Amino acid sequence: MAETVDELTVEYHEGDEMTVKELDKVVLTKGAWATLMYRYQDLDRKTGEFGPDKYTIRRYQKRNGEYSQRSKFNISSKDQAQQIIAALSKWTDE
Repeated sequence: MAETVDELTVEYHEGDEMTVKELDKVVLTKGAWATLMYRYQDLDRKTGEFGPDKYTIRRYQKRNGEYSQRSKFNISSKDQAQQIIAALSKWTDE
């Protein structure tokens, strides 16, 4: 498990094979509860290629010196991400 926010990742390996590739991350909050947003790709096992960009927001709680994931929200598509951006932009501009 990760002891610092910088160590948190969505990258995942099965054996020697990477099945989830982290492209970027943004730390939204730090502390006992940390919130991070990730951009990542999943491996398409049929083609051996990584698929389209995906996005997720994850919340972690630090206990006994280690972060554990407590919740997540997966943004299902680029269109949904753009809708979220538009709504937040509208609300923050009011």
